[in-house]
Formats: sequence, C-alpha cells, structure tokens
Amino acid sequence: MLRQHTPSPAARGLRLRFAAAGLAALAALFVSGPSAVAAPPWSGSSFVVPLTSAEGIAAGADYTFYQGELFTGDIYRGDVRSGTIARFIDAPDGRNAVGMKADLAHRLLFVAGGSTGQAYVYNTVTGRDVGLFQLAASGTSFINDVALTPAGAWFTNSSEAALYFLPVDASGQLGAVERLPLTGPAADTSFGFNLNGIAASPDSGTLIVDHTGLGSLFTVDPVTGASAPVVINGSAEGAVEGADGLLVQGQTVWVVQNPANKVARLTANADFSAATLEAINASPDFQSPSTAALFGDTLAVVNSQFFSGTGTPFEVVRIPAR
Repeated sequence: MLRQHTPSPAARGLRLRFAAAGLAALAALFVSGPSAVAAPPWSGSSFVVPLTSAEGIAAGADYTFYQGELFTGDIYRGDVRSGTIARFIDAPDGRNAVGMKADLAHRLLFVAGGSTGQAYVYNTVTGRDVGLFQLAASGTSFINDVALTPAGAWFTNSSEAALYFLPVDASGQLGAVERLPLTGPAADTSFGFNLNGIAASPDSGTLIVDHTGLGSLFTVDPVTGASAPVVINGSAEGAVEGADGLLVQGQTVWVVQNPANKVARLTANADFSAATLEAINASPDFQSPSTAALFGDTLAVVNSQFFSGTGTPFEVVRIPAR
C-alpha cells in the first residue's frame, strides 16, 4: 500500500517522536563496530569480492558487512577485517540491490531495488524475505539509496522529486509506505541521475540528500518535503561532483564521488545548512566508488566499476575515515 504524504498534526510531531526515540535507539541503528582513535592495520588496503556487479554496502554488527550484487539482487555477507565474504541471500529472479542499510535493533536489512521500483527487507540473521514494497513504477524509476531513522527507512528515487518512507515500529513491524514530494532545489529532475545518497541528521529531524546531476548536497524537511542547499565552502552547487553514496555521523559527512574516484569528508554546522570540505581521499585503488560503510575509524568503499576498472575483479577498498 502506498500513501501520499501530507503534513498533519501527527506528522508535524515527527521531530518530537524522533527525539523521544532517544540516543539508545540511534546507537542501536547506526553503531557499526568498535570506535577507534586511529585506523587499524587493515585500513588502507582492498580485497576482492566474488560479485559480477556491485553498488551497495551496509555495516552490520561488529565487523560484519553486507554487500549487494547489483543486477541479481543477491546479498553477500562478510568480515571487513579479514575480507572474507560469501553469498548470504539468493534473491528471487528480477531483483536489483543498490543502496542498503542494516537496522541492528530489529535485525532487518533494507535494500533499494534500483530499476525495479521496489524496496526489499530481509532478516539479517536468517536471510528470510521480510517484505517487498513497490515504491514506484518499474523501468521508469530508480530506487537508489536508503537511510534509517528510529521511525523507519527513507528511500531515494533518482528519477523523481520524491522520497519514500517505510515506517518501522518499536517491535520491528513494517507499516505502509508513504510518498513525500519534494520542493525546492533538490526537486530538480533535469539530469539522467538526480537524487542519490541519503542520510539523516543525528536527531533525525533533518534528512540530507545528494544530487548526482547537480553535484550538490541538500537538506530536506521530513514532514513538508521542503529542501534547501548545503553551502559547501561558500558554494551551493557543484562542490561534490558526481555525488553518489552518503554517510553522516555526528556533524561529519562523507560523500562518495563515483566518476571522480574520490571520497570527500566534510564537517557540517549544527543545522546542516553549511559545511566545510576537510579532506579528499583519491585512493589509487578506487574504480568508480559508489557507496561506503563505516567501521570505527575506517570506511569500506565499494568499487562499482561504472566508469573505470571494467574487466578486473570487484573490490572493497578500506580507507581511513579521518
């Protein structure tokens, strides 16, 4: 079931409910592994993954990661320290696996379904298929990435000026999907790929999205859909060329720049209306990096090979997060 998202008195209380969910819920959702002062010895290296196509990655408990095979929808599970990986979910025919996030509290893996227009939810322990949701039309949409909040999962569609919200209650039960139309600069759909990566602010009161065509970041109000630019080093547009995957931890923002073979690290102000570019990692191991997952002070970055590296084995590149 798909409902149009319209602000209501209950909806306008979303921010309060997000805050009430507390830091414990946020920690359960987003803690990916032990924190570290310095990057561990295995950071700064890469390992081969036995996939025929690649795009998304998600951090699980401790050092566990999940990675999707883009065109088959299969899900692999591995250990980011050792680089070991094996097929975990043999997805039904016709599925895609693009961006993904793991809800550790409810043992759920949320997967964006690309050109199918779908979103999938799997059990992270058994691999069981928990839910399939048709967010948008197959073939004319591209469900690209997903972000988690204590209230549920938000999905981007690179072909549409809208976000999709899948509620998750305290017991892990999934609700009916809501569509949130966007207004403002993030609603630009004049490019082949538009909205892409998505993340939430620490209090979940603001969503942050990147726009591949514009090379920009935007904030989105999760109640009204109003968007505004994140001004990066004084520029509201083009500061993160080819923006793809997006991660936020506290006020630190990482943007994976696919065709540019870079990962940018930024520091945002309190309301994410502005950010400072702190560093660029242009690892020689990058081959069109698409998404990243955070493990303590290390990022595990997927090489998608969309623009470079074709014909070589797919790899995950481990780089210092700071």
